[in-house]
Amino acid sequence: MKVRISTLPTLASTILVITTSAVAQEAKPAKPKAKSPSEAGIVWANELPPHKQLPPNTTHRTFESKLAGQKVGYCIYLPPNYDANEDQRYPVIYNLHGNGGNTEFHSFEDVQVLHDGIVSGKWPPMIMVLPNGGTSTFYKDSYDGKYPIESILITELIPHIDQEFRTIASGSGRCIEGFSMGGRGSLRLAMKYPEMFCSLFCQAGNVPATLENFDNAESWHDVIGGYLGPDRANYEANDAFVLLEKNLKQIRGKLRIQIACGTKDGGHLPTIRSFHEHLVEHNVDHTYIELEGLAHNRTEMIKRLEPIWFDYHVESLRQAGAIEP
Repeated sequence: MKVRISTLPTLASTILVITTSAVAQEAKPAKPKAKSPSEAGIVWANELPPHKQLPPNTTHRTFESKLAGQKVGYCIYLPPNYDANEDQRYPVIYNLHGNGGNTEFHSFEDVQVLHDGIVSGKWPPMIMVLPNGGTSTFYKDSYDGKYPIESILITELIPHIDQEFRTIASGSGRCIEGFSMGGRGSLRLAMKYPEMFCSLFCQAGNVPATLENFDNAESWHDVIGGYLGPDRANYEANDAFVLLEKNLKQIRGKLRIQIACGTKDGGHLPTIRSFHEHLVEHNVDHTYIELEGLAHNRTEMIKRLEPIWFDYHVESLRQAGAIEP
């Protein structure tokens, strides 16, 4: 695979692109960080914290989840003139929060950047959904059934959004993204359900080799705190590396993939480089960005890439035919 590099002049000083040869020499999978099962948890529907204010055109809502057995909260941004243009349907970006988010009130910076870009005419009107992914769930279903986060998102929330709002209700009109745990979750979900999305933006999301970590662990309790249980098949079914190979025909040339991470993000960069190399080995075209000197800092990443923050999704939607060229 040839490496093609293109950067905006205003951003060139902030971006470092690692070639495949450099990755092969430097990338080493990070050891899994063990978490106690008690660290996983969720409050299914939350109230807006007093110190926070919803971004423009954003509301907090709930839907009835059969899997959770109660109402589950989410926030949704609707573009300007949504109510006035009754015949127009819109693409949707699903933005997944990191491990410090823990509620549906997150990613407000992303919403503001999107809103400003839509108002200025830089980007077309789009919807953004902010799901509640809880704490340390990594957007997976727990083996004990307590936290069916993945199933809620895929089988309940997305159909709910398509039913309640004027979305483009197909993979050609859906994008998925997230930072840290959200980046990790969005990447794995895109690998597992590639037909449901046309665009992925993984922002500093650790990409562990889940099955390899399970096989090398002394106990299954040591792999993400035993969240996936003792069954090896469950780790194989949730390994992004394995899922890429399994769904290669649905991914290659159909799902557009963008990955970004900081060069000082030591806890996430090694596995991200490994997955980048895995994509190269399997001839999957993608965009890979390393931001020079950036640690694990979501606000700074957005600041550096703000002029092009949603460009990749927009181009993906154009190529998929969801929006006009």
